[in-house]
Amino acid sequence: MKRRGFIAAAGAAFVAGCNKIADSDTGSRLLGAAEDWHKKAHRLLTDREALAPEYPRSAISPFFRGNGSTDPQNGDYQQQAAENFANWRLDVRGLVENPMQLSLENIRKLPQRTQVTRHDCVEGWSAIGEWTGPQLSLLLDAAGLKPEAKFIVFRCADNLNGQDYYESIDLIDAYHPQTIVAHMLNGEPLPIRNGAPLRMRVERQLGYKHPKYLTAIEAVASLDDIGGGKGGYWEDRAGYQWYAGI
Repeated sequence: MKRRGFIAAAGAAFVAGCNKIADSDTGSRLLGAAEDWHKKAHRLLTDREALAPEYPRSAISPFFRGNGSTDPQNGDYQQQAAENFANWRLDVRGLVENPMQLSLENIRKLPQRTQVTRHDCVEGWSAIGEWTGPQLSLLLDAAGLKPEAKFIVFRCADNLNGQDYYESIDLIDAYHPQTIVAHMLNGEPLPIRNGAPLRMRVERQLGYKHPKYLTAIEAVASLDDIGGGKGGYWEDRAGYQWYAGI
């Protein structure tokens, strides 16, 4: 636990200084080398199936704050929310044999995993919550990944500064048992501030890797043509690390 907290704090401090360092070519190369080292060291120190710490329900935080987008106003999100997300659809697409479009009812009928974990935000705050939803691996297996698929991209309904939010992970994290498509928080449907109706939980990474308001899961061979090519909204815009393991 002390190690996890130290790495989270160190990661937050590192990202906070990214913008200044990344302004130069030398800085960009340095950040890239540091990220690669971080990823390799994290995976050498922990088994690929190692679980993030889980807690008893008594440890759940009294309030799980929202962060970033907390009430999207773009597109048809407000109408979807007014209809209690009855017409919400999650696309599973890209390099898959069987593209799928799933309703919330479809998601709820799948085998579920419930886990009480700590959310570590890059801004320095943490909260513990109970999340419920199907494992991402279940959806990917049902869709049938093509051999050339190497990454999973998450598309979202929230729009920041004129650009829809997006994130990505590799297949190691995609198939981790604690990576789930969550539709419940603390035994209740996700609140809008926390990403209703669906959000990702990628428990061994910092909070910005847990995208909210999920609309699509896309299998791709490369991240080069996704956004600015660095794999995520904040990675492209602010120099955040693509691999944010803790």
